[in-house]
Amino acid sequence: MKTIKIADTTLCREGAFTFREKMEIARQLEKLGVDVIELPAITQVRSDTLLVRTMASFVRRATVSVAAGMNEESIELAAAALEGMAHPCIRIELPVSPVGMEYTCRKKPDKMLQWIPVAVATAKAKGVAVEFCAVDATRADDGYLEKAINAAVEAGADSVSVCDSTGQRLPDDFAAFIGSLPKAVPLGVSCEDKNGLACAQAILAVQAGASCVKTAIGGTTVSLETFATLVKNCGDNYGFTAGVKYTELHRIIKQVAWVTDSARGEKPTVAVSAQEGIQLDAKDDQAAVSAAVMQLGYDLSEEDQSRVYEEFCRVAEKKTVAAKELEAIVASVALQVPATYRLVSYVINNGNIISASAQISLEKGDKVLQGVCIGDGPIDAAFRAIDQIIGHHYELDDFQIQAVTEGKEAVGQALVKLRDKGHLYSGSGISTDVIGASIRAYLNAVNKIVYEEA
Repeated sequence: MKTIKIADTTLCREGAFTFREKMEIARQLEKLGVDVIELPAITQVRSDTLLVRTMASFVRRATVSVAAGMNEESIELAAAALEGMAHPCIRIELPVSPVGMEYTCRKKPDKMLQWIPVAVATAKAKGVAVEFCAVDATRADDGYLEKAINAAVEAGADSVSVCDSTGQRLPDDFAAFIGSLPKAVPLGVSCEDKNGLACAQAILAVQAGASCVKTAIGGTTVSLETFATLVKNCGDNYGFTAGVKYTELHRIIKQVAWVTDSARGEKPTVAVSAQEGIQLDAKDDQAAVSAAVMQLGYDLSEEDQSRVYEEFCRVAEKKTVAAKELEAIVASVALQVPATYRLVSYVINNGNIISASAQISLEKGDKVLQGVCIGDGPIDAAFRAIDQIIGHHYELDDFQIQAVTEGKEAVGQALVKLRDKGHLYSGSGISTDVIGASIRAYLNAVNKIVYEEA
């Protein structure tokens, strides 16, 4: 069975994401099990270097690849940024077509053949893996690509990738092209989806000898979700597989796509008048709630729609749910990790002449677990009872409560931040009862910690 390596290029869209969004995308890609997370060249030295070094704290399984190669300085910057990374790689990206060499690097073909081994050897001397990436490879002159690949391999390249940067090759033609190339080291492919054929090109290239495919969530290259699904559905029949976690694929793709769509400003919005028209109560069914959520601009999976409806029913028992309440519900329960612990019930005793106590019941699988604790106030008692149930105390980094709607029946939102092993986990919860909101927020953060540990 041939294992196809998957290199994700989502984060190579320069300027598309904030620092926090990049961190979240990288974290989700690591969870999904992609083999390589690709990053663009270091341009903003302080912020780009900080990004890569921060990723080193949680990306321990995947290879992190940083682009370089235009000059020696770019290689030095990439190597410095990758210090401390578990599996670092410098990606020497250079054009091999006449037009690309002339207008991108201002180099003639013979000068490029001289620079390729110098760039690869310089990167190799840094003690990291080196990938030579031949950009615009399908438009290289006859014989030139093979010379470039051989020069890179002789200089120490650990792998080579070729790019159909224009998307002009049909799948059969591209497969034949890949089959004709030398394969002294593992060969990867990058295909532009200009004509909707990138996934077909990639899988036929694998059959022709390629061992790695560059994908992305969104963008114009091979779709990670489409390609991984193809491997899952057809791999047994054709003798190939991949290391991604198929059971997590849909959820993580949705979560990253939500981040990428928001970053590009593609998240649909709804007019103020439409928002003001949303008035739901306990008589409304799931279809009505899902329609209202879509009207607000959210495109949720069926699983998240069910979670939103479950939370809506709880809130709708006490008050009418308008747009603001519905937005708060979506923020609280959608796009979350699977819940290991679920809140069943809570009883709080508090007063000015007694110590605050909390009795919490949580559901884990088929079991209902209970905890009873005394604390310095009702919320502290509730948090301690949850810690008692799960058998672990987490450091409370931050705790906030705020009203998200107005009036005496206002919905309150609680934000809890827990710290575990140096990492910060946030959880949110909403309720017309601030203690209930706090318990749900704490439990939301705990579930994230437990899920990541698992």
